[in-house]
Amino acid sequence: VNDLSVEAAAVNPFTDVKDSNSHAKAILSLYNDGIITGTSTTTYEPGKSATRGEAALFLANALGLQENTEKNGTFKDVPSSSIYYQAVTALTKAGIVNGYGDEFRPNATLTRAQLSKMLTIGFELHQSTQTKTKFTDVNKLTDGATKQYIQTLVDYGITKGTTATTFSPNMKLTRGQLATFLFNAINVASDELTVISVE
Repeated sequence: VNDLSVEAAAVNPFTDVKDSNSHAKAILSLYNDGIITGTSTTTYEPGKSATRGEAALFLANALGLQENTEKNGTFKDVPSSSIYYQAVTALTKAGIVNGYGDEFRPNATLTRAQLSKMLTIGFELHQSTQTKTKFTDVNKLTDGATKQYIQTLVDYGITKGTTATTFSPNMKLTRGQLATFLFNAINVASDELTVISVE
């Protein structure tokens, strides 16, 4: 039985996710845990820009927030028939995501900075009070809260940035990066829960 579980944990249906891909471990782990899905049964498209809908769906799966079955959604562009409906409704009610008025724009791309906010709030990370980071491109931002969300992820070791001194906050997030951010955040959260349960 143990041999089967080891094999099952290593299932890779994606022809475009090679072992050499820096996001492969995160993608395959989250796929096998049922948290993320491919763009087809055989492709994940790690270099493709992630959408707001995909990020919401994967984050809600990671947080276990998919039980919401209410049919009074907030956004006209996420009807109850949408695959993102339960995730977006649950995350909105929890205060983890916001829309643009009565639109969520599920097919719009997501930036690395926007995901930083979703992860900090979603995983209830202890938010940094720092408004100066090691990233020169983040320090140029005028929004102090965004700087703090990004620094929070650095504090927890969820991200190292795109280089040693840049984070690329306005860069479109790829599906591969989304998987790695989520994978790291889940590991941090489970470590914290382990510490709390010991006390």
